[in-house]
Amino acid sequence: MRIIQTTADLRALTAELSHAPYIALDTEFMRDQTYWPKLCLLQIAAPGGVAAIIDPLAEGMDLTPFYEMLARPGVVKVLHAARQDMEIFSQQGGVIPEPLFDTQIAALVCGFGDAASYETLARKIAKAEIDKSARYSDWSHRPLSKRQLEYAMADVTHLCTIYEAMTKMLARSGRASWVEEEIQALRDPALYRLDPKEAWRRLKPRSNNKRFLAMLASLAEWREREAQTRDMPRGRVLKDEALTEIAAHPPENAEGLERIRAVPKGFAASRMGKGLLEAIEHGRHAPAPDGIEPRAPQRRREPSPGAIDLLKTLLRLKAEEAGVAPRLIADSDDIEKLAAHEDEGVAALHGWRAEVFGHDALALRKGELAIALENGAAVVVELEDE
Repeated sequence: MRIIQTTADLRALTAELSHAPYIALDTEFMRDQTYWPKLCLLQIAAPGGVAAIIDPLAEGMDLTPFYEMLARPGVVKVLHAARQDMEIFSQQGGVIPEPLFDTQIAALVCGFGDAASYETLARKIAKAEIDKSARYSDWSHRPLSKRQLEYAMADVTHLCTIYEAMTKMLARSGRASWVEEEIQALRDPALYRLDPKEAWRRLKPRSNNKRFLAMLASLAEWREREAQTRDMPRGRVLKDEALTEIAAHPPENAEGLERIRAVPKGFAASRMGKGLLEAIEHGRHAPAPDGIEPRAPQRRREPSPGAIDLLKTLLRLKAEEAGVAPRLIADSDDIEKLAAHEDEGVAALHGWRAEVFGHDALALRKGELAIALENGAAVVVELEDE
């Protein structure tokens, strides 16, 4: 097994891969005790049997050659469930891999269901069983065991087989553009920025009260900065429910803060407690944050439960027919909007989704289509004009 532990060897590996049509990538990282993910391993595989494990924790290791490779436009970067890996590459390497292919997204289009795991794809496409016993082991500990290394390497070697099979499936079906459309969102650098001023959005407040939101934004920004500076999980600084409770009923002083149930005893007298009290005072006079979602307008009509059920059935039937995961076409909010005749902003009425489902959904709503039973199975029936 090829293990890269020096920058010179890493540079030699990336030079070797410079003309590869694609590279399969995976990472092993830990963040249960930290704010920032601790990158512990990088795994790479490419056509022709090239495969290696890179040790970012090796003494003197400089990952610059790896990140330079990620930026090469002529090499497709293949990952499974790329979101967290992309976050690491963006935050620690300052690069968004391009071109990108995510096999989890492609699996939704290729008929592997709503949440096809890497193990499922390895079993169905590569005919390989993945030993998952090392998944939650301590990847920061050195030396790594043989079992850990074998697990890590399996995470990319089978990915090559999966990628090649999926590209053929997409070429036959003409749906490569569908996958590209879904992957596009992963390329947005804003997705990976952790701006403390935007931290309040993570809490998904249900209130549009501007005083409450101004206070919540101030508290969330304080917590985010503390977590980043101390490199500790947000919840270890202060839990979400504490921020929400304080924003709803801001205490006047340290004594009032100490009485809040969600705040740990003695917190108010600590250094962080003093910072929190300053954030509370700032929140009293701060304006509401930008980008508050407007309250959803009251529906012109309440969607009929029967209409929702019919549209869900139609979605399932059309998704099965197209071999696409239903959730990729429309979510429950889309279905409710369609049932309520509120079509604005419904993604299922545009592009490839409209071809697969949206046009038929409108026809069903107009009474031009029906769902019937045929030999015990639900089918879509086109109704003739009288």
